Amino acid sequence: MKGFADQAEIRVEAGRGGNGCRSFYADLWSRHPIPDGGNGGRGGDVLIRANVQLTTLHDLLAQRHFRAAAGGNGSSKKKHGANGKPCLVQVPPGTLVRDADTDDLIRELLTPEAEVVVAAGGAGGIGNAVSRISPQRWKKFKDKTPAPIEGEEGQRRRLTLTLKVLADVGIVGLPNAGKSTLISRVSAARPQVAAFPFTTKSPVLGVVVLGGERRVVAVDVPGLIEGAHRGRGLGLAFLRHIERTRVLVHLIDMAAVDGRDPAADYRTLLSELKAYDPRVAAKPQVLAANKMDLPRAQENLKRFRRQIRRKILPISAETGEGLKELLAALAASLEQHGMD
Repeated sequence: MKGFADQAEIRVEAGRGGNGCRSFYADLWSRHPIPDGGNGGRGGDVLIRANVQLTTLHDLLAQRHFRAAAGGNGSSKKKHGANGKPCLVQVPPGTLVRDADTDDLIRELLTPEAEVVVAAGGAGGIGNAVSRISPQRWKKFKDKTPAPIEGEEGQRRRLTLTLKVLADVGIVGLPNAGKSTLISRVSAARPQVAAFPFTTKSPVLGVVVLGGERRVVAVDVPGLIEGAHRGRGLGLAFLRHIERTRVLVHLIDMAAVDGRDPAADYRTLLSELKAYDPRVAAKPQVLAANKMDLPRAQENLKRFRRQIRRKILPISAETGEGLKELLAALAASLEQHGMD
């Protein structure tokens, strides 16, 4: 995914309130001038809204400062100043909004069109038609141009935005296990595929058709390695994207192309997920033995079945073998665990 970014820091500044107006008028029937100054308008708010068409925070790396419009000043004849236009910042669903100075969580924007006001506009100044200056003070202003009552400053904040990708299925595995090939075969996603580790350097999203009109979102999470929960390799930068998936596909290189032990690979995956967050490790899992078209894969699978006593789906992401069965298993797991 070109331009993928899952963290950004921005500054937001709400609009200042407009000044209130102090003005007077006199008519033939009034003993004293009558105050008729209108109130200032309220400054615009800064809002952050989830937009389903966005998948990255990349745009916020270029524009980091957002400012709402100030409120208009009040005027004579009790005219109220216009309220300032709000400033809208759009982010992908799944974005966490935090105060950068305190690290307090402001809101998680999980659903499309969810929004939060992150900086409130300043209140408008009060005009003298409302404040009702006492008659004893009217003479003081009769021959002077009084200063307006100033509006309040808008709120200013520094915010940290963190994206945790929202997906139904998370594909995890050690480097070079075939995750990119798999998501390219079951969806329209086209990640870079090569015969070396860490080809994928950012999560790749793809829409997968499970049958009929049922579509789910799958994410190919970049290769994990031992120590990923401590930040090794791509580590913590992408482990968080597994948090909001419903089902995990554990993809194991059954051909042991790099001389690894499939059972040890599987235990490493479980260990890293548990060390990162036990709730992630407890998610429903579908275990897929990949690269079954290569030599030694069948022999390794027999040994793997003896060591890992659970259901294993043999597949080849390269040739398409077993993918129909894998998608059926995903559909069943999602339905069992509350897919909408």
